[in-house]
Amino acid sequence: MEKISPWVGVGLRHPHHDHFEQESPDIGWLEVHSENFFQPDSDAFQALHSLQRRYPISCHGVGLSLGSTDPINVQHLQRLKHLVDAIDPLFISEHLSWSSVNGEYFNDLLPLPYTEEALDVFCANVDKTQDYLNRQILIENPSSYLSFNHSTLSEWDFLTEVSRRTGCGLLLDLNNIHVSAFNHGFDAQHYLGAIDPDSVKEIHLAGFTVNPLPEGEIWIDTHSQPVSEPVWALYEQWISQHGPRHTLIEWDRDIPAPEVLLAEAAKADRIVKAVASMVRKEAS
Repeated sequence: MEKISPWVGVGLRHPHHDHFEQESPDIGWLEVHSENFFQPDSDAFQALHSLQRRYPISCHGVGLSLGSTDPINVQHLQRLKHLVDAIDPLFISEHLSWSSVNGEYFNDLLPLPYTEEALDVFCANVDKTQDYLNRQILIENPSSYLSFNHSTLSEWDFLTEVSRRTGCGLLLDLNNIHVSAFNHGFDAQHYLGAIDPDSVKEIHLAGFTVNPLPEGEIWIDTHSQPVSEPVWALYEQWISQHGPRHTLIEWDRDIPAPEVLLAEAAKADRIVKAVASMVRKEAS
């Protein structure tokens, strides 16, 4: 396989640990779900330490529930900080979502109402997290399947304001934008045009599933398919306009052989290199 540039990485999932440990494929970086490595004496943590010697690592969290009115779970933050201090990750990221109420946690990333009150809560929690970790975090735009009638802000304006108020970066998930644009009937191009490109530090690419219902289709961000052609087109367009960003291929369900995942990464890498070549030609 052609050597992949430092810009492009893949999400490391348990079935592929041995492959990356033993084969050391050429890939720019790896992203892990933070919570899977909270136990410092675990085999998983030791394996991550080993992989860190060969690959930059990014920590992508799913459990902080930054949009909840519950206080941030201090124990969770402590464990995250221990991981961050041990790994010194390339990025630390979380989601524009909530998942807890009155101390009870749901096994899902739930959508927020986009209101000034929710914005205040979310920004306060981002500030507390960044202060505790002494690091910038990135916030990922969600995929969603319902919206709140009392929302007063668009998702893109909400995200923009979070970044402006807190200094956090953004993790731009292009598949999530594509899926949510269909589900809610907005224009993905308008969404992307409203995001400050300087705030975008990372891009996620993944696949989705079409779920037919009597009322019509709904698109689900399952991360169980190759990246769709429209999402590849959004990616090529965005980096052509704004330059490359660290780009991740996500695949979380129906996980394929590592060669399939790496082939998706190689496709992203070819786009990055083609854009870079075009820029060099225009500059010469």
